[in-house]
Amino acid sequence: MSLQTFRRGYERALEWICIALMVALAAEVVAGVVFRYAGHSLVWYDEVATILLAWVTFYGAALAVLKHAHMGVPEVVRLLPAGPRVAAAVVAQLCTMAFFVLLAWVGTSILQILAGDQLVSLPQVSVAYANSVIPISAVLFVVGQLLVFPEVLHEARRDDKAAAGGHP
Repeated sequence: MSLQTFRRGYERALEWICIALMVALAAEVVAGVVFRYAGHSLVWYDEVATILLAWVTFYGAALAVLKHAHMGVPEVVRLLPAGPRVAAAVVAQLCTMAFFVLLAWVGTSILQILAGDQLVSLPQVSVAYANSVIPISAVLFVVGQLLVFPEVLHEARRDDKAAAGGHP
């Protein structure tokens, strides 16, 4: 399997996860509104909606890595001279990956601490399960960064050629 094939499959899987989470969130919010309007409020509605929103956010952010849709200042890197531009792109990618490796490690440690805690409105659900999105999405971020790393490097190098040749 080629890297591009894996990346497309990975991106498609993240898209489907995000779609499923958004559908679940929308259905849960609609159910919460309907039940509240009928005078039978769901006690777990707010807590589950909050968790689903966090999950959509984290998984969606992992998907955004593949689409280069995160906030950044690529113009600063592009303004650098040829050699430093490639080095800056590599350092930026490595720093981002290092942060998410750290986040995965710390997130996993926190899950162990939270293992005995339960949700308030759904005591059968562990707080660790609800917060598992943090280390999971951190790993997904690292995988995404590794998959886009060749593109980032190619773009930094391509800019070198464009700057040297005077054409894009």
